[in-house]
Amino acid sequence: MMAQYLAIKAAYPEGLLFYRMGDFYEMFFDDAHLAARALSIHCTTRGTHLGEPIPMAGVPVHAAEEHLARLIAQNIRVVIAEQTEDPAEAKKRGAKSVVAREVVRVVTPGTITEERLLDPSRAALLVTIAGGKGGYGIAAADVASGRFQLLATSEEGLSAELARLDPVELIAPDGLTLPHLPPRVTVTRRPPSMFRTSEASARLAEAFGVADLAAFGAFSEVEAAAGLALVLYLQETQIESAPPLDPPRKDAPGDVMVIDAATRASLELTRASRADGPTLLSAIDRTVSGIGAQRLAERIASPSTRVETIAARHDAVAVFIADPEARAGVRRALKGVSDAMRAVGRLAAGRGQPRDALAVCRALEAAATAAAALPAERPALVAAMGERLAEAPGELGARLAATLDERAASANATDGYVAEGVDAALDEARVLQNESRRFVAALQADYQQATGVRALKIKHNAVLGWFVEVPAGHADTLHGIDDFSHRQSLASAVRFTTDTLRDLESRILAASDDARSREQAIFAALVADIVAARPWIAAVADKMAELDVTAALAEIAVAARWTRPVVEEGLAFEVAAGRHPVVEAALADASRFVPNDCDLTPAEGDAKARATILTGPNMGGKSTYLRQNALIAILAQAGAYVPAARARIGVVDRLFSRIGASDDLAAGRSTFMVEMVELAAILNQAGPGALVILDEIGRGTATFDGLSIAWAALERLNEIGCRTLFATHYHELTALADRRPRIANATMRVKEWRGDIVFLHQVEPGAADRSYGVQVARLAGLPAAVVRRARDVLARLEESDRGAARAALMADLPLFAATVAPAEPAPATPHCASRLVEALDGLDPDALSPREALEALYELKAARAVDQGEG
Repeated sequence: MMAQYLAIKAAYPEGLLFYRMGDFYEMFFDDAHLAARALSIHCTTRGTHLGEPIPMAGVPVHAAEEHLARLIAQNIRVVIAEQTEDPAEAKKRGAKSVVAREVVRVVTPGTITEERLLDPSRAALLVTIAGGKGGYGIAAADVASGRFQLLATSEEGLSAELARLDPVELIAPDGLTLPHLPPRVTVTRRPPSMFRTSEASARLAEAFGVADLAAFGAFSEVEAAAGLALVLYLQETQIESAPPLDPPRKDAPGDVMVIDAATRASLELTRASRADGPTLLSAIDRTVSGIGAQRLAERIASPSTRVETIAARHDAVAVFIADPEARAGVRRALKGVSDAMRAVGRLAAGRGQPRDALAVCRALEAAATAAAALPAERPALVAAMGERLAEAPGELGARLAATLDERAASANATDGYVAEGVDAALDEARVLQNESRRFVAALQADYQQATGVRALKIKHNAVLGWFVEVPAGHADTLHGIDDFSHRQSLASAVRFTTDTLRDLESRILAASDDARSREQAIFAALVADIVAARPWIAAVADKMAELDVTAALAEIAVAARWTRPVVEEGLAFEVAAGRHPVVEAALADASRFVPNDCDLTPAEGDAKARATILTGPNMGGKSTYLRQNALIAILAQAGAYVPAARARIGVVDRLFSRIGASDDLAAGRSTFMVEMVELAAILNQAGPGALVILDEIGRGTATFDGLSIAWAALERLNEIGCRTLFATHYHELTALADRRPRIANATMRVKEWRGDIVFLHQVEPGAADRSYGVQVARLAGLPAAVVRRARDVLARLEESDRGAARAALMADLPLFAATVAPAEPAPATPHCASRLVEALDGLDPDALSPREALEALYELKAARAVDQGEG
């Protein structure tokens, strides 16, 4: 057996080998230690190898999915070797013959299909990359549902495309340098020969059963190479049970807004910067089904740049806003509906269960119910949804509904899932099966009466079959009866059999086997029908996802008071009373959010858009204002209404946002270096149709270096003529508004009150005269002595000439300057008020604890009483 295990392990050295032994998957040697650590299970030993004990760990087959989920989450591939031979057949070859085993599947993050291992609201994309002289080809497949797309990109666009697709597993050639990827992405390397472009189109066409790949669209050789590599990887890992893929679909360049990885991270579109943080997707998601949630995530990740597509989506949302009854009816129909395409994929791969067929049935029924709830007024997009959904459930759905019993929904249903009346022979076998079980109950009662042993039971297990069991103390009673033959002795019980029971058992087994075989044949026929109808089911599921998203966007538009944006060609960007959708959703009282306008639209007769330099204090709302305008553009082009009183937006073809930065120590890059790399990407790739959002450029280096870089970057963006929001604390930059065309200044309003500031979170024209950093530091809790020293230094800096006097002043500003000694108090006066003022001047409220403050108050009151007595 160990020779067989080692041979399989040698053929699949990359993964953790699940080696089937009866009801367990066993792991040996290093795999046992790895499994014990990853799964927190016990590691034992069994037998020896080269004189050493063999480490062994195992998991029950019935609990395998739970353990697979934990292993996949830790990026551990699992190789599953199943028994492909009945142990009884193996024994016919000899008593020591080893049961035949073969690898049936390699489980990786991008190839899982099990329902429990998949996030119902997220697609788990498997992506491959092929490189060529003309750039890169990318293939992306949601293996569980079968969606398959190909696209081409340049070297500069590779990072943005991978960020948009957000794969769980990436297959790349050995030696190919990849852009920075988040740690959640599993990268698998394969030989470059797997990605060759020569004959890739012909081989990929052959894999899909067509003579020419052009039957599905115009694909380049590098796209075909990526597609073929993905198909080969599925053949490698899924062996003979790869789920079917849709024919490849071409992703046309320029159809979606280009958003690079840094921008997606800074805006937190679908992934939060911290594990439990909100995202744009989580803040707006009102979908009621997993397929709807997946489609909404795709919309947010890939906003359209086609005006007609965007307008059609807005028209559809408007219909559901105007008809609350239809919206509610559609949402009731689709609530909780299963992902039919994932169920079809499992059935087609031979991993499906009756509950998957029932999931398809219920999805088709939900589609028909949703179609009936559609509003009477139907613009083109809604009409297209209705026409497709009205076809469901159709003949297939009716057959599924008539054939499957509700017991099919059970996760462990192995029989009883075909409804009564579907097959006469099956019903007859079930009657015999049920009658036989009644005979067992009657026989048990007869034996209890004949033997006088009331504790006698007739039981069944997989090893002995049916048997009579009595407590050990009654065994002698049955030994004395001729019809009872001893079978097994346990510590507390003894088991027997009889000729009558053996005959009854054979009848039960025959009826059970007949019923099970007939039920399996009926189920196999249903699976064949479902798989044959897969393209039609896919079209229905697609419209269901679109319908769920449309109704959900209408729901949030009504609930959050969003308005329909005008999306047009050109460079307009005019938002009135815009709000941040995520921040507003997080507020207990949404009315507390302060809305603000933004206008970057070119002046009449000008071909270039405007830029706004935004100044103001930290905590004043600059970053919120920057982000909200970027998110409004994304929502508008995703087909959603927007959180604003009014919005007119020219199509944004590229969105760049650099708000906050962190270092990349693994790559040897400081925070400032990361910032400069991101800024370089923006300046090199931004065109007139872009929207650029920048915050605090240049703050990670010396003041004059940072100011110079920010100045030059803003000038370059002004020359490009793209819509730009540029927040800064370099107040010198505001001078550009007087020197450069199309640049305006804006600031965040604050109000000073008794030395403190109140943030009003309002944007108004003009430039801030200072940043209020000391006040913000005080609010953050800096020690009072540090705050006083900072105020003193700031006052001296503001009084001095920051040019000539700067060098002389720095000598008096050491990093850790001693606290300035308080001035000598003025001589005390006998007057009561003067003495109290003197006492108050000697107190430092920031340095007092609550108890000390109370004691000081009592002392002041007592001193006043004494003075009044003396007076």
